[in-house]
Formats: sequence, C-alpha cells, structure tokens
Amino acid sequence: MKSVSLKAYPRAFTRRAVLKNVRAKARIPAVIYGRHNPPQNLEISVKEMEDLIHHSVSENVLVDLSVENDAKPRRLALVQEVQHHPLSGKVLHVDLHEVVETEKVAIMAPVETLGEPVGVKTGGGVLEHVRFRLKVRALPKDLPESIQVDVSHLEVGQAIHIGDIKPPENVEILGDKKIVVIAVALPKTEAQELAEAAAAETPIEPEMIREKKEEGAAAPTEKGAEKAPAKGAEKAPAKGAEKAADKTEKVADKTEKKAEKKK
Repeated sequence: MKSVSLKAYPRAFTRRAVLKNVRAKARIPAVIYGRHNPPQNLEISVKEMEDLIHHSVSENVLVDLSVENDAKPRRLALVQEVQHHPLSGKVLHVDLHEVVETEKVAIMAPVETLGEPVGVKTGGGVLEHVRFRLKVRALPKDLPESIQVDVSHLEVGQAIHIGDIKPPENVEILGDKKIVVIAVALPKTEAQELAEAAAAETPIEPEMIREKKEEGAAAPTEKGAEKAPAKGAEKAPAKGAEKAADKTEKVADKTEKKAEKKK
C-alpha cells in the first residue's frame, strides 16, 4: 500500500470549548497512538482530510504524517477511525494508528469480486456476499487496499472459502479456512420468504421450569405466594436502576478527572 502525505499540528488541549476553536480554524481534532510512543493529540486540516478520504480507493489509508515543530516530525500511520457528524456527514475526529515499517500489522480489507458467475449468467442464481471484509496481515508497505476474488467460474450451489482465496504477495489472510466468503445460490421463492418472515415474527415462549418440592417441605400458603413476587417486583427494578445511574456517574467523573490530569 502506497503511503499518502498528510500534515498535522500539535494540539495541547482537549476541552470541549477548545475543540470548538480548533474546528473554527478549519481543522479537525485527531489523536495518534501506537505501541512504541505515547498517544499524542493533533490537529489536521479539514480540506486535507476530506480530500484524502475522497480520493482513497478503500477505507484503509496509510499516511506519511508530518507533525509541525515536533520532536518526531515524520510518522507512518494507518487511518484507524474517522468519526462523522450524523446529519451533515462532516468529519469530526480522526484516530491514527502509528506503525513501524519493519513490523507486520493486521487490518480488515474489503472483498472485491471480479467477473460474473456462470451460475448467475445461465443458471438463474444469485451472487451472495457472505463476508464483505477479511482480516489480513502484512508489512505496512505490502498491505492491500482490497482482496480481489475471481467469481466467474462459480456455478449454482458453489462457494468460495477463505482457504480458496490466493492472497497478494507477502500477505496472509487470517481466519478459519472453511468459512464461506462468496456463494452462488438460487433465489428464494415467495413461499420461502413468507415462511422465514413468519418464523422471525413468531415469539418464542420461554419454557416453564418448576422445581420439585422436597419431601417433607411444606407448600407455601396462597398469602405468602402472592406477597413474595409483588415485593420483589417493586424493589428490584428501582434498586437496579439506581445502581446503573450511580455507575454511569462514576464513569463520567473518572473520565473528566483523567482529562484534567492530562492537561
């Protein structure tokens, strides 16, 4: 995989108000992390990042990162995650995973099919993508942008498994070799689709399990049987909700304290 140049700037603060100022300067907050160096907060130009995403062949992008006025000005990194605004689609945050040229890394590579299956052309079959991505491992320079699979020979009822796929040179495909990646099957009839929909909508009733009473044990009275469930039903949910709320507040407090310490 060929690396793409990307410029970044150090970012000293992580408060929400400061992040708004970062975005006001047409930059995106980012963080780079890896095994050999501590995480570092960065800023990246919005235009550069959007151009990088727009011109990328796949979601896997290797960048040659240059950090302004930094002790380590150049770093090799993979774009690990890009967070987008749910409505506008604008890039909000970028995670970068620093890698080393001499160490192998694993990524999820998209599967790309080549050709049209014989079973689809003449047999009335349908091409099914069981796995859209495969986990691969290689040196950064050898990482593939996608895994290309020739499906033109597939007849109806045939499939391609992980073990059947020839990986690119110096690349290892990880996973169980028997897992189906692509298959050609006959299209489902209307009756089959209706049957599957009905089965999915039918609720599964839980099986009632009753414990046998021990010999000599007295059966509970009707009065006791009525009171016990009602008492438990009233107290248990409220107690569980209070514990969940307390736990959430504690996690939020810890997160805020960590952020303050990092400053």
